[in-house]
Amino acid sequence: MGPLQTVWKEFLRRPDLSGLPPRVRKAIAEREWANELLLRSIQLTIILIFCFIYTISPKTFPDDTTAPVPYVLGAYLMLASVGLVWGWLREPPDWAGYISILFDFCLLYGLMISFHIQYGQPASFILKAPSLLYVFIFIAIRALRFHPKFVLMAGGVAALGWAVVIVYVTRIDPGDNMLTRSYIEYLTSNSILIGAEIDKILSILFVTAILGIAVNGSSNLLVTAVAERSAAADFSRFFDSSVAQGIRSAETLAAGQGEKLFATILNVDLRGFTKLAERLDADAVMSVLSAYQGRVIPLVQARDGIIDKFMGDGIMASFGIGDLTAGDHRKPPHCEADAIRAAEAILLDAERWLDEVPEIAHAGGIEVGIGIASGTVSWGAVGREDRLEMTVIGPAVNLSAKLEKHNKKLVSRCICDAATWAAAVEQGYDGLLEAEIVQASVEGTARRMKIAVLRPRLAPGMLAWGSQGQPVEGGPGH
Repeated sequence: MGPLQTVWKEFLRRPDLSGLPPRVRKAIAEREWANELLLRSIQLTIILIFCFIYTISPKTFPDDTTAPVPYVLGAYLMLASVGLVWGWLREPPDWAGYISILFDFCLLYGLMISFHIQYGQPASFILKAPSLLYVFIFIAIRALRFHPKFVLMAGGVAALGWAVVIVYVTRIDPGDNMLTRSYIEYLTSNSILIGAEIDKILSILFVTAILGIAVNGSSNLLVTAVAERSAAADFSRFFDSSVAQGIRSAETLAAGQGEKLFATILNVDLRGFTKLAERLDADAVMSVLSAYQGRVIPLVQARDGIIDKFMGDGIMASFGIGDLTAGDHRKPPHCEADAIRAAEAILLDAERWLDEVPEIAHAGGIEVGIGIASGTVSWGAVGREDRLEMTVIGPAVNLSAKLEKHNKKLVSRCICDAATWAAAVEQGYDGLLEAEIVQASVEGTARRMKIAVLRPRLAPGMLAWGSQGQPVEGGPGH
């Protein structure tokens, strides 16, 4: 096989989808099916336009003249309707596309020939008809199939069909083929200029070749785009959506690349989950984890938090980081208040878990502990070039984790450093949490520090937490 034949075979070959996941192949097939329906709809629209134009146009032929045009239009309308219904019910095979191309051009050229018969004009009347322009529409709509072979088939049939029309026109009257060499006579009479008709055929072939090349590239782009979109969707399941978007849009991403930002870090952990996991089977453990994460994650994201990582039964979220590509190093205007609002939502939602989350209820109930801290952090990629992880590193991250663990010592559920609480109040936080500021020696820190122990401030009669973390009637304002 010569080089030209190899290129031609490769050009006509469908993109190889065998290496793609079934869901990606399904997405590509669905896109092609949708385009097939669009193609059929355009066909039907064209024939309806033909019918409308024919209906409203004045009839200059005698009443007793044979009128084949309505029959041709009727046949075309019927076939276009059948094609659309078929395409709606199931994706037509390739051979149906080829037959559709043949019908299109046979009926179009048949319609053009029927005009000269119906109006009693010389056969050269066909060559002057503007209906030839529809040839390019019928070629162009084959580009919707995202495969060049349909475009090439349509262009080839169109060019061959027009050549047959030329032969018909020049041979129908052996005594007068109406050929001329004068361009002016061609334009001002029913004479035939072979050069002009060859120009039309060449135009058809050039348009076909250009569209074929474009469709070949578009077909490969379609496969790549659908595969990339599917990969990006899967990618977003492993990262917070804003992080995934930032990674996708970042110009370069390499290990050791990062930036310093001010952020508020929130750590959430389940109390007693390790002992719970020891007595549950693996499916039950994962079911409880999934249910817990399914409740907490939306609450964090709804308050502009970014899920940084899952650590067993722990969740770490960052507030104030935003898009990787934003390039804004200023302190976010309300990251502390957002983190406190997220903690409030988690704490209040946890009181409903036994009633609303069967997995957690069957496990005997679980409680959460939350730690919040703010400060300058380093946000970026760590690892190796072939295995990267986006993470937040800094004193605030460590302090947040230590404050979360300090809940056990204070028998509390939520602790933040006093500076974060003061900033949140200054930013307008006026929710249901109230703070008790205490001096504490937090394990792992060098000196005593001021921390804010947060508890719900509820109306009389509502559940609050007592000093031992148990729900009691009333609250601090009771």
